[in-house]
Amino acid sequence: MERIDVAVIGGGQSGLAVAHALLWRGLRPVVLEASGRAAGSWPRYYDSLTLFSPARYSSLPGMPFPGADRDRYPHRDEVVAYLTAYADRSDAEIRTGCRVSAVRRTGTGFEVELEGGDRLSARAVVAASGTFGRPHRPALPGLEEFTGQVLHAADYRSPAPFTGRRVVVVGAGNSAVQIAVELAETARVTLATRGPVKFVAQRVLGRDLHFWLTRTGLDTAPLGRFLSRPPAQPVLDDGRYRAALAAGQPELRPLFTGAGGTKLVWPDGQREEVDAIVLATGYRPDLPYLACLDGALDAEGDPRHREGLATNVPGLAFVGLEWQRSLSSNSLRGVGRDAERIAWRLAAPLARR
Repeated sequence: MERIDVAVIGGGQSGLAVAHALLWRGLRPVVLEASGRAAGSWPRYYDSLTLFSPARYSSLPGMPFPGADRDRYPHRDEVVAYLTAYADRSDAEIRTGCRVSAVRRTGTGFEVELEGGDRLSARAVVAASGTFGRPHRPALPGLEEFTGQVLHAADYRSPAPFTGRRVVVVGAGNSAVQIAVELAETARVTLATRGPVKFVAQRVLGRDLHFWLTRTGLDTAPLGRFLSRPPAQPVLDDGRYRAALAAGQPELRPLFTGAGGTKLVWPDGQREEVDAIVLATGYRPDLPYLACLDGALDAEGDPRHREGLATNVPGLAFVGLEWQRSLSSNSLRGVGRDAERIAWRLAAPLARR
């Protein structure tokens, strides 16, 4: 069985950042990426997606985000190209097409089993597989009785297939609002929410919000240690989204109370024919390969950790969790700091073995 220092599961932004940090600590990480290239889930996000942070605040350690306009908001395809270039420049060993099926404890560390049966022996494991593979589909009233199209935002790409249709988008976060506003240009759209949509200005006193978050230290403040569950994120807005909702494009309504066939029932009792429901209801950590590790996950499949270190499994760590340590934990702008901290905390006990 091949022996390695650290198995890094996931080759997106989190996996690349922690591999970079581990190399600086003198460890030999092997990055195991399930897809065919080291860009994580970014190639599968919807076509119009852009970063919420400007290019100047969207770099991984050791490689600035390219481009002359440092204040632009990079498009999805720019991020894919950046991550691919970062992987190409990395000295870490990156193995694509390697999906991890199980991680088990051994006397000297961990056994990492790949689909197909190959196994690696690792002294430590970092789970950096993100959340995109586990879309959250909450129990909504009557959804099981709805016979129209239901899809998660993870499966949404562009408004073209929905032209002229009646669509309900469920959610109150950034993706929900962005998708609903985009769809409203070619379809009749309702944004259905359990509570009000909360906006935060994208620019404050002429500066992007991330300038102020960085300047004040709020972006990296270790707030994650006080949170058992990540709080709801407000919608970053330069004015367009608030204006679109005010104009009814899309309309904003409370969540439906039931369904039957292709009709939804609204709180006022109105029954309405609907073609499709888009669930922009977020994601959960995608960690099925840790199910064999007693104590690694809670009953809901979420990691038991403190600021990225597993609380019950020595040698196991996580990178890229939402609010792992700070507001910016699972973003390009912030994951590098979490990765450096995890690499430092893993390296010391490994050096003593």
